[in-house]
Amino acid sequence: MPPRPVVLLILDGVGWGRRDDGDAVYLADTPVLDGLLATRPWGLLQAHGKAVGMPSNADMGNSEVGHNAMGAGRVFDQGAKLVGQAISSGQIWQSDAWRAVMERTRDGGTLHLLGLLSDGNVHSHVDHLRALIAEAARAGVARLRVHGLTDGRDVAQRSALTWFAPIQRELAALPGDYAIATGGGRMCITMDRYEADWAMVKRGWDCHVHGQGRRFDSATLAIQTLYAEDPSVNDQYLPPFVVGDYDGMQDGDAVVFFNFRGDRAIEISRAFTDPGLTDIDRTGPDGRAAPALTYVGMMEYDGDLHIPPAYLVRPPAISDTVSDQLAAAGKHSFAISETQKFGHVTYFFNGNNSAPPPGEDRFEEPSLKVPFDQAPAMSAEQVTTVAAQAIRSGRYDHVRINLANGDMVGHTGRLAPTIRAMEVVDHCVGRLALAVQDAGGVLLVTADHGNADEMFRPTKDHHGYLAGPDGARLPSTSHSLNPVPVVMADFSDTWRLKATSPGETLGGLASIGATILDLCEVPVPAAYEPSLVSIPAV
Repeated sequence: MPPRPVVLLILDGVGWGRRDDGDAVYLADTPVLDGLLATRPWGLLQAHGKAVGMPSNADMGNSEVGHNAMGAGRVFDQGAKLVGQAISSGQIWQSDAWRAVMERTRDGGTLHLLGLLSDGNVHSHVDHLRALIAEAARAGVARLRVHGLTDGRDVAQRSALTWFAPIQRELAALPGDYAIATGGGRMCITMDRYEADWAMVKRGWDCHVHGQGRRFDSATLAIQTLYAEDPSVNDQYLPPFVVGDYDGMQDGDAVVFFNFRGDRAIEISRAFTDPGLTDIDRTGPDGRAAPALTYVGMMEYDGDLHIPPAYLVRPPAISDTVSDQLAAAGKHSFAISETQKFGHVTYFFNGNNSAPPPGEDRFEEPSLKVPFDQAPAMSAEQVTTVAAQAIRSGRYDHVRINLANGDMVGHTGRLAPTIRAMEVVDHCVGRLALAVQDAGGVLLVTADHGNADEMFRPTKDHHGYLAGPDGARLPSTSHSLNPVPVVMADFSDTWRLKATSPGETLGGLASIGATILDLCEVPVPAAYEPSLVSIPAV
């Protein structure tokens, strides 16, 4: 029998950075991780750019594409690249969904374009919005409204005007009645995920659909005013605002949600398309029913539940995943995370499929409903307790765990809480390693991308940090372009990691797939990236 269970521990957002005073992973007191690196074989994996299916190596990785790559065992072109290709080829304009949108506008309906307005290329890209606007103008759409969500997470914290100001000018220069209608921060309205905070979706719905919010003469004036009124607020948390005389969406209008990433698109898509949804009240403040709209997504955000029913670009078709192979071999698996990353360790890892494959059990620990810099421990200890029980139970061949702290606290841009988050993660790694040792299994520790390892905005050459007018370094709330570590602790002393020296670059995240199957002694599909482990030692 092979050693069991094979435990994949994903330390979300924990990259291998410059090991300096801007690196919370390095600054934290992490005796367990330090000990693993000192006594066990380890290397580095590429977790951004083309190694995870993004358009270029200048594009940061993210939890969606990272978990896709690990669970698929190979690299698929991801949302940003697929949308870019569809726009370049013109295929997007030939889709049934786009034709339906154009039909609505020909009947007099307004075209509403809703999504995250930045060039972060994690959930959306401003160039995709520009392409939609240009095609609408070319097709003669008479009236168009943009509903822009401010970012501050995948880009600089107060950078919204970088995109809102030029889009506002470009819309005004077009011949039709084109304008920005609403806006607000991505972590305040609209973009909730995993049903953690439906109130966010409700605030977005009331703003975009019913025109409810503080009113300003222009989007740029709204952002400037909100900045001035609260110097501490960043773009993620700007309150909802309405521009000019916008009074909401009307019967016969069409809505395109131009985000390509799925996790923060599902709930708002359900609000527009699910007649039986009861999680929010969709009636207007005057009791008016929700308008009858045509809604399409940039992509299909949930392939199992077909959310939304209409979309512009087909998502990657991922089959023969690690979980599929384990199920076919009769293996039993256990996947666990807290709410903030539960869909990543299940849905995304399993090739954008919601339903668990045969033999896979799951556990979701609720995430705290407080700002994570105020509670950097998050729910990691509770996740660890349940995961350790599963490891010791003897029921599972494979256990998959995501600890969310490095990413979610790292996204706040606050160094001290992120250091504390890493110390909590280290303690949890120690508890889990002990459970794996007790069970005689194999522990594989890695990450899906970097974040906590780069807490200040890097210079273009990535050798230094950017500073503001006062000389202080600018906080970074985005993912890093750094590789991620991978370390193996085989307590049965059976397998060897293919690392000839510590810190050696071993490949990309997709190699995790074949590695898990090798360790579980399950045949590896020929199309998979090479495994990170050698054949069992004799």
